Amino acid sequence: MYVIRERFFSVGDDFDVMDENGEKVYHVDGKVLSLRDKVIIEDLHGDEVATVHRHLISLRTTYEVRIGGEKAAEVRKNLFTPFRDKFTIDVPGPDDLEMKGDLLDHEYVIEQGGVEVASVSKRWLTIRDTYAVQVAPGVEPLLIIGSVIALDLALERAEDKKDKDKGKDDD
Repeated sequence: MYVIRERFFSVGDDFDVMDENGEKVYHVDGKVLSLRDKVIIEDLHGDEVATVHRHLISLRTTYEVRIGGEKAAEVRKNLFTPFRDKFTIDVPGPDDLEMKGDLLDHEYVIEQGGVEVASVSKRWLTIRDTYAVQVAPGVEPLLIIGSVIALDLALERAEDKKDKDKGKDDD
């Protein structure tokens, strides 16, 4: 299990991803936020192990997760989901993953071929503004953590856009 602080990008600071014992596993550099919403995930030695960045030109919100410099996945919002947001984690090959549930409140599962491979929940923790990411054995944790961070970036961007649009309506 991994622990991630919610809404970390609203202030653009760095944060650590902890394990279930509260020990630091990864460091996420949130200060590199740019036009492309890029963050760097580092190991305990400060070496880059993964990145997450937004595609500037795409039909729908899309983030790329790179692990060890190689493209591992594209996390993209599904176009037609009338009642809930759904995101697909498009990995090379036929085994895409899907994020389902209450994405905004961090209560969702990640499935691959209808089988749950990870879950995200705030219910497991008493620490304010944090959520837990449970990854099934045999699943690459960086893929899941990077995808969850991509989802947070996408939701934060959508919220900012909604706030800006609301401000225009008030004028």
